[in-house]
Amino acid sequence: MNSLAQASTIERKRAGRGRLASASMIGTSLEWYDFTVYNTLAALVFNHLFFPSVDPLAGTLLAFSTYAVGYVSRPLGGFIFGNLGDRMGRRAVLMLTLVLMGITTALMGVLPTYATAGILSPMLLVALRFVQGIALGGEWAGAVLLAVEHGDQKKRGLNASWAQVGPSFGTLLGTAFIAIITISVSSDAFLSWGWRVPFLASLLLVGFGIWVRSSVGETPQFEKLNEAHATAEVPVLEVFSQHWRRLIVAGGARIGSDVLYALLVVFTLTYVTTVLDLSRSLALTAVLAGTACNAIAVPFFGALSDRFGRRPVYLGGVIAAIVWAFGFFMLMNTSQPALIVLAVMIGLVIHAVMYGPQAAFVTEQFPTRVRYAGSSLAYTLAGILGGGFAPLIIVALFRSSHSTAAVSLYVSGALIVTGIALIAARETAHRPLQD
Repeated sequence: MNSLAQASTIERKRAGRGRLASASMIGTSLEWYDFTVYNTLAALVFNHLFFPSVDPLAGTLLAFSTYAVGYVSRPLGGFIFGNLGDRMGRRAVLMLTLVLMGITTALMGVLPTYATAGILSPMLLVALRFVQGIALGGEWAGAVLLAVEHGDQKKRGLNASWAQVGPSFGTLLGTAFIAIITISVSSDAFLSWGWRVPFLASLLLVGFGIWVRSSVGETPQFEKLNEAHATAEVPVLEVFSQHWRRLIVAGGARIGSDVLYALLVVFTLTYVTTVLDLSRSLALTAVLAGTACNAIAVPFFGALSDRFGRRPVYLGGVIAAIVWAFGFFMLMNTSQPALIVLAVMIGLVIHAVMYGPQAAFVTEQFPTRVRYAGSSLAYTLAGILGGGFAPLIIVALFRSSHSTAAVSLYVSGALIVTGIALIAARETAHRPLQD
């Protein structure tokens, strides 16, 4: 009986860890599912549907500008939901952001195109991107804290990395969904109605996310803080007044990985189809294969940072990424399908070296009373400088210089910023979370 009871307890713990990982991952999965769908369609068809009166590369620039709006509004979400998360609790805010994300994503699937509504069409697209960005501004930090503050404190790198797997899973799901639709319907049908289906399908992810998160309680660290009436009055102000150095370090650590991701996942689609003049299916296959490798590698490097420290693992990824910012185009420019897929796969494994320890590193910079606000602001403010404008800058650099060297130098510059932030940071892997 004792052995059976012990086995039952172990099984319940495993189930609890699995549910916690799913609850942490689902929001970022939805976020990057939408971003992947939007980015893919921006690179492939949005220049025809919403910006039809300009040349293809200029239309792509406008589509990516609309994408950037979702990043610009994120800090507003960081302010709003960061304050709420440190005052009301992690769980309640996460439920709210998930629903808001799902609704705005689904509404994009019913937007009229330029041919139907004229200038109103891109205006509505911008408005939805703005509202969605607000919700996303509060999602990431809460998802990470759910895993970090609930889980084994000796495995914070691994636990936090599940939220980082979400982008890979969401990208994988979004890319696969679009690939299936493009294969299943004609080009005319895809332009007419097929592009709407992935947006509407996001409601399925929202339903699953609500079900998973409803069974996960508030984190013990916040409950302890709340019972002691020690929550911050205005967490955001406290972050800026008392923890601004940590905010700069945590934000700077994100910039390089975001820019690298934009190169590997977003620009690859444009470069393969528009510059190399190769098939859309090849571009999608490369991103799909690379993202699958990224999803597998992220938890591995998160766990590795628990053993060797956040900074050594993270810095190793930065150095490898600077080298690959140039090596990537050497393989791409061969125009050989196998080498193009290999270039994206290697790049996204290198990205995982940085992305695995990142979530734990960022959240560990702040004490419990302002951890939600501090992490949200670091994530969202860095997102503007990194991921938000990176696709726009990369396309603009290539369009003006007609050279990949300018793109590689830009990516390397962003990675150097991240390297400096890591060198300036304290090692946090083997210290208890600061209360």
